[in-house]
Amino acid sequence: MYARMSTDAIIPFKPVNPKTRLSSVLGREEREEFARAMLEDVVEAVRGSGAIPVILSTQPFSHQGVAVEVIAAGLNDSLNQVFKKRDAPLFLVMADLCLATPEALRRVLSTTADIGIVPGRGGGTNILYLKDPRRFRADFYGASFVKHLQVASEFGATHEVVDSFRLHTDIDEVEDLVEVLIHNTGKSREFLLSRGFSLVTEHGRVSVKRYPHKQAL
Repeated sequence: MYARMSTDAIIPFKPVNPKTRLSSVLGREEREEFARAMLEDVVEAVRGSGAIPVILSTQPFSHQGVAVEVIAAGLNDSLNQVFKKRDAPLFLVMADLCLATPEALRRVLSTTADIGIVPGRGGGTNILYLKDPRRFRADFYGASFVKHLQVASEFGATHEVVDSFRLHTDIDEVEDLVEVLIHNTGKSREFLLSRGFSLVTEHGRVSVKRYPHKQAL
């Protein structure tokens, strides 16, 4: 049995000048549009999991059918403000996990531990499920996965590490766009195709290339 329908899923979102590591292939307005496309896919996956999406934005932002809370602070400060106010389980899902599916998210929500955690690449943290958010402290950036395990230990909380390709893969680098074109079936893939991105194989490795006109895979 996964979490109750009333579980809020906080989705941190930066609407202005996001994803700067994609600047070599996407202009600023395109990166903002791509970030919104990924957000759409994450929102739909969260809804399908049975949780209620709530966008935590760094600046005023509106999304049809989704509550938006604006906190003009860094990621850790804004999340810790949210954690302190919550007396019910809370789901934290990053906005660039556009490969996420409802089934994958339910795996985290169904944990019997106090905390469900999904590591990201390079030592990051992609998802947290906190049964008592007030007993937790966000410590993102750097090796946040290790730091969050330490926080859980400090608070005497049990944890479960959930191993999932779809939740492990966050989209930050140009190379990550390969995974979007292969595995995403929503707005994110549609956006890349509309901007002329296509899969190419060079020296035995798959990468992406942007063509002047829309290309079919």
